[in-house]
Amino acid sequence: MANILIEPLTASAFAPFGQVIELAGANHYPINAGMTERYHDLARVELGGVHARPLISIFRGQPYTLPLSLTLVERHPLGSQAFYPLTQNPWLVIVAEDHSGTPTRLRAFRPSPGQGVNIAMNTWHGVLTPLEAESDFIVVDRGGDGNNLEEHHFDAAWTIVE
Repeated sequence: MANILIEPLTASAFAPFGQVIELAGANHYPINAGMTERYHDLARVELGGVHARPLISIFRGQPYTLPLSLTLVERHPLGSQAFYPLTQNPWLVIVAEDHSGTPTRLRAFRPSPGQGVNIAMNTWHGVLTPLEAESDFIVVDRGGDGNNLEEHHFDAAWTIVE
């Protein structure tokens, strides 16, 4: 396959795949007698299928190194999946367009500190990809009945490079 160059994560570049979760530009207002600022409605949680319910989890990911050999992407046909880092460690978000059920036109984004993503329902994406150090993430995704995971294994690996 080919190389994929890492891009900075911006809301406009990521829009075809979901939303960027960040405080910059977010709707916000004070609550709790002015002692807390609420950054409101940062991403669209999507839930489909039978007995769907939101899950809130913490994922602890082991670090990958660059260049990264990418052989697998996955998607969740019944729900979105949000990732928000609990550390300032670098990480990647890898996504792909869909062409008749096959991932194509892969892209890799490097979030800035304080940025997370909400990957839209049924969007091809790479696995959680922290760099440099073990990292924890808050993850909001779908629980409920039905198969919410589809994987695609590439015949030849893609290489993620800086």
